[in-house]
Amino acid sequence: MDKPFLEKLAKQLKRIRKEKNLTQDDIGVNGISRAMISLIELAKTDVTASKLKIIADNLGIEVKDLFDFKD
Repeated sequence: MDKPFLEKLAKQLKRIRKEKNLTQDDIGVNGISRAMISLIELAKTDVTASKLKIIADNLGIEVKDLFDFKD
């Protein structure tokens, strides 16, 4: 696992989710559990491309937006 990358992804996911006033439960649907969202936001698990697509769809964004890291 590339911990620094996962930490950036985690921060970005959480930022977008909070900007949209959504909870982990709100985006933890369509095959993604709230627990999985939590693990991703804590950078404690790796995530597949297909799961990122589901998360992006649940957020109403493009997958590429999850990688627009703002440091």
